[in-house]
Amino acid sequence: MALSHEQREQFLAEPHIAALAVDGGAGRAPLAVPIWYSYTPGGDAWVMTGLNSRKHRLIKAAGRFTLLVDRVEPTVRYVSVEGPVVDETPATIEQLREVSARYLPAGKLEAYVDFSWKNNGDMVVLTMRPERWVSSDLGSL
Repeated sequence: MALSHEQREQFLAEPHIAALAVDGGAGRAPLAVPIWYSYTPGGDAWVMTGLNSRKHRLIKAAGRFTLLVDRVEPTVRYVSVEGPVVDETPATIEQLREVSARYLPAGKLEAYVDFSWKNNGDMVVLTMRPERWVSSDLGSL
């Protein structure tokens, strides 16, 4: 059964690890990789990636990407959202801390942020405006 507008937005707002998909370019399948993201219901979604990464180059060329999140308990549920990139900005340490806090325990957050900021090179934040949604709750299987 498809989720309501509110259900799909709330599900996407939960801290799932997403599969990001983007056109892989001529002669290539789409690039699909796991990624941390941030989303607030009613707003835009954003991801952070390396400025010189293949992922960034492909998203920049395509102008859009997809995020897919899912779970298997207590019911099988997924939400896929696709849309255009509406903003690209250099990442800040505050944004790194914000997205990392969704996924890491408090006791590990600052060490991770410090290591990542010092070792991962220049990062960029890509903001996507949700345009097309696909969702379902398949119930308990």
